Amino acid sequence: MDPVMNRIMQAQELASSGDRVGARSAFENVWRDVGADPLHVVTLAHYMADVQDDPAVELAWDLRALEAADSLTDARAQKHHATLQVAGFYPSLHLNLAADYKKLGRDAEAHLHLTQAQKAVGALGDDEYGHMIRSGIERLRAELTRDH
Repeated sequence: MDPVMNRIMQAQELASSGDRVGARSAFENVWRDVGADPLHVVTLAHYMADVQDDPAVELAWDLRALEAADSLTDARAQKHHATLQVAGFYPSLHLNLAADYKKLGRDAEAHLHLTQAQKAVGALGDDEYGHMIRSGIERLRAELTRDH
């Protein structure tokens, strides 16, 4: 098992239990050791964004995650889990960026990333995760439409 991914998952468990401050601290500790492995960077940055209080900082972490995904290969992802494909990362990454931009009042950029999320959603399965991302896209689209 990958020790860095184990540390990331332990920190994510703190976030899932509601301990955002503890999770942020644990993620920061992992970040110091994460290196350049794009799977580690995309995973850590994606989760780190979710425990930020400042939307601009959240955006910065989500942008790091997207950048890391762009350099991630299926072969590297599949060393962690045989079924992972990089294309499956993009719907969530773009959805998060769209939400970040909406929080910052940057609706044009929110729409752009929401469109990217929608284009990428075909890479997701017809499972709980896929349904969650698809419903998130529709919910955010409705919010953006309602606000205008």
